[in-house]
Amino acid sequence: MTPPTFAEPQARDLDELVEGRCRDPFALLGPHAGRAGRFIIRTFQPAAKAVEVRLVGAPALQPDGTRSVPLVPMTRRVPEGLYEAEVPASSGGDAPDYRFQITWQDDVVTTIDDPYRYGRVLSDFDLHLLGEGTHHDAHERLGAHLVKIGDAVGVHFAVWAPNAERVSLVGDFNGWDGHVHPMRVLVPNGIWEIFVPGLGPGEKYKFEVRSRDGHLQQKVDPFARYFEVPPRSACIVWDGAAYAWQDDTWMRDRRSNNHWLDRPMSVYEVHLGSWARKPEEGDRPLTYRELAAELIPYVQALGFTHIELLPVMEHPFSGSWGYQVIGFFAPTSRFGSPDDFKFFVDACHQAGLGVILDWVPGHFPKDAHGLARYDGTALYEHADPRQGEHREWGTLVFNYSRNEVRNFLLSSALAWLDEYHADGLRVVAVASMLYLDYSRAEGEWIPNEHGGRENLAAIDFLHQLNELTHAGFPGSITVAEESTSFTGVSRPVYLGGLGFTYKWNMGWMHDILEYMGQDPVYRRWGHNHLTFAMLYAYTENFILPFSHDEVVHGKRAMLDKMPGDWWQKAANLRVLYGFMFTHPGKKLLFMGDEFGQWREWNAEESLDWHVAGMPPHAGIRQLVRDLNAVYRREPSLHQIDFDPTGFQWIDCCDFENSVIAFVRRGIDARDFTLVVCNFTPVPRHPYRIGVPEAGWYAELLNSDSAAYGGSNVGNGGGLGSEPIAAHGYPQSLSLSLPPLGCLVLKPAR
Repeated sequence: MTPPTFAEPQARDLDELVEGRCRDPFALLGPHAGRAGRFIIRTFQPAAKAVEVRLVGAPALQPDGTRSVPLVPMTRRVPEGLYEAEVPASSGGDAPDYRFQITWQDDVVTTIDDPYRYGRVLSDFDLHLLGEGTHHDAHERLGAHLVKIGDAVGVHFAVWAPNAERVSLVGDFNGWDGHVHPMRVLVPNGIWEIFVPGLGPGEKYKFEVRSRDGHLQQKVDPFARYFEVPPRSACIVWDGAAYAWQDDTWMRDRRSNNHWLDRPMSVYEVHLGSWARKPEEGDRPLTYRELAAELIPYVQALGFTHIELLPVMEHPFSGSWGYQVIGFFAPTSRFGSPDDFKFFVDACHQAGLGVILDWVPGHFPKDAHGLARYDGTALYEHADPRQGEHREWGTLVFNYSRNEVRNFLLSSALAWLDEYHADGLRVVAVASMLYLDYSRAEGEWIPNEHGGRENLAAIDFLHQLNELTHAGFPGSITVAEESTSFTGVSRPVYLGGLGFTYKWNMGWMHDILEYMGQDPVYRRWGHNHLTFAMLYAYTENFILPFSHDEVVHGKRAMLDKMPGDWWQKAANLRVLYGFMFTHPGKKLLFMGDEFGQWREWNAEESLDWHVAGMPPHAGIRQLVRDLNAVYRREPSLHQIDFDPTGFQWIDCCDFENSVIAFVRRGIDARDFTLVVCNFTPVPRHPYRIGVPEAGWYAELLNSDSAAYGGSNVGNGGGLGSEPIAAHGYPQSLSLSLPPLGCLVLKPAR
């Protein structure tokens, strides 16, 4: 870097520096070419008692033939702490290599390098890509990064704040004083940067942003990789390259088997802070490494294929369950460091479990130290509250029309798939992104350019998200939590869809829970709730979710939703799970549901593990384990979820008895499984069901088995067909249907 030519600073410039309003600190601080081979060096150290320049290398030869001293006292130019010294040029005529030796008020002496003797780090090409929104690795350039410039090792900081009057780096290293490290602004992007030599991992920092109206606010780094444990909120410099992954086999297989549509997918949804706690240690939650040791083998033993985590991205308020994110690139420090989280994901992969992360690009909280009005203006959000505010949630809406905002969010998504080896992202509250009038009354929203209610910029963003993730990370998935009839959510972008891999089937979930909540006496009049989903089952690639949202806020726990006495409640839940695991669609079950926890989920408490081993809870858990085993073992139950050839009704019309029967088929059409569900507490024998072929039918699973806490009504492990016509087939079975039971049968060949 060629130092600026010497110019005597104007009083106004000095005032701006002292008052923390200087937009161009490099014009005043650092080395500046002076007269006759001399350089003027300035530094602003308001907490220093004295500052000296220590010249590095061989002393320079002066015109009079003498050698310069290696330590040059600096003059306090202004009382507030601007120091200045004149030093000779290097032998090549450039600014000399130097350090500052600072004596602090307590007489402690330290030596530091000068950030203001280093040039720009971000290139014009970086700025071009960041400005046009195509730098999808923006997290590699913005934020805090360990770099080496020449012989100096330190941290480069960069942040986007185009409307700020001044941005400074603050932290423990400068006493959180925004006067010490004002940053360089790069125009026209409005990105501020500074390289601070000598800093390393573990340093705490924020950006002090001065808005045009003079308001000062310490803001977090939007691209920070690590934070203090809330309620503290400082960012922490982190070396993301230090972790050594051990999941090469999993990642290689994921790339080669690049979709899950014809494979078993059974997801265990988890809130890490409340799955289990340590009561003997103040009821603290488990760490990432403790979860790796306890959660992973538990989920593995139950036979699930994936773990889905409620948002692990850093969030200030635990009561938001992670859905109000402040650190879009940082796993929450509540449970450990970023490397600890990588260890958890790594351990999942080595155990054969995929990891899906809930991801929240739809909104963000209003916390003053976060993204809200980041540079004093509506930067990440819309300025108009009719576009920029979710009043229902008390949050702000991202402005997807801004290149830099889209770039920020897309980089976040790709970082979780790349740096943290996540296997998929569930995009939360997609409906709130798609519709401008979401949760808004008339007059509280602004139509799009065509007068419609669709958020065209958000739709374009979702197209980009799904194209980039699927192309860049083969085998990864994206899942939409989308509760409306928006067309083509899980259809490819090139076919006019949004491009998600899957969509949660909220309609099926609401229908079946409404049906199961009825006393069996009345279920005959709601029989369509059992069958309606098959009218639209192939419009999307559906996941059947019983998620955390169904067991909070007075909705009651899954077991408590069921009618009847204790035995009937457990039996109802077992037949419901049997129906779910055999119905077309991938599966998702929230933690605690697998053993029928009686209480609603409380994010501040552990699951009720003390009841998990008691009847009927132990039986429910054993059933879930066996359902997962049958589901994964039988191709007919998972290979064709999204095409009509994988499903066939035997009888969907017996509303009087509340019984349904259907067949699931695999890619090999000869391979099929028969499912019969009785949704009343009345055993039915004989109950005749037509079957596609003659032979012996093995009873793969009976949800009424005594092993699950049932009454053990069944068919003795299997039975043969009879040449009696039923349901359009020449062969049929005379079954004993258990009360509130699900039978899964398969012809023995």
